Amino acid sequence: MFKKMRSDIGAVLDNDPAARGWFEVVFTYSGLHAIWSHRIAHAFYRRKWFSIARIISQASRFFTGIEIHPGATIGNRLFIDHGMGVVIGETCEIGDDVVIYQGVTLGGSGKEKGKRHPTIGNNVVIGSGAKILGSFTVGAQSNIGANSVVLKEVPPGSTVVGIPGKVVKQGGVRMDRLSHQLPDPVVDTMRVLQREIEELQEELRNLKKERAELHAEVLSHGDKG
Repeated sequence: MFKKMRSDIGAVLDNDPAARGWFEVVFTYSGLHAIWSHRIAHAFYRRKWFSIARIISQASRFFTGIEIHPGATIGNRLFIDHGMGVVIGETCEIGDDVVIYQGVTLGGSGKEKGKRHPTIGNNVVIGSGAKILGSFTVGAQSNIGANSVVLKEVPPGSTVVGIPGKVVKQGGVRMDRLSHQLPDPVVDTMRVLQREIEELQEELRNLKKERAELHAEVLSHGDKG
C-alpha cells in the first residue's frame, strides 16, 4: 500500500512541473487525494462491502470534485491534473502511467450491460473535457484531444480529436498521408472519370477545330466562285 502511495506521489512530481515537493503534493493535490480514497473504497468494494465503498467515494467526491466509482480498476501512477469534474465509471479499467485532465468523463453510452465503460491502455493522455463513452479499448500510448467525444475503439499510438472523435495520427503518421498510401476504390474511380472527361474535352476541341477549318474552306471556295 505504501509502495503504491509513493508511486502515486512520484507520478505527480514527474508530470507536473508546478509541483515543488512531496509535502506540497501530499497535502494540496486533490487528484492524489481522490486516487488514495479510491484505493481504499475499491478494497471494500472487492470484499462486497458496497455501501461503505460508496460512502467513501461520495465523501471523496465532496472534498475533491472528482467522482471515481469504487468498482473502477486503476493501475499504477495515475495522474489526475486539476481534476475538477472528472468522472470514472464502475467498470472502467485504467492502465499504468495514465494522465487525465479536468472535466474528463470515462462513462457508458447507456446501451451496454455488464462491462459498460472504457478500458484505457498504458501511457494514455486524456485532454481536458474529453468524453470516452462505451465499452471499448483506448490503445496504449494514445492521446485524446481536449473536448473530444470518443465513441469507438482507438488503436495503440493514436491521436484522436473532434466530435465524434477521429484518429488523425497513428504511429506518428498523419492519417491523411497514410490514406494516400492505401488503395481507395472511390478515389480510383474518380480519377478514371476525370481522365475520361479530359479525353472527351480534347475530342470536342478537335471537332470544333475541324469544323472551323471546314467552314473556312467552304467560305474560301465560295469567294472564288
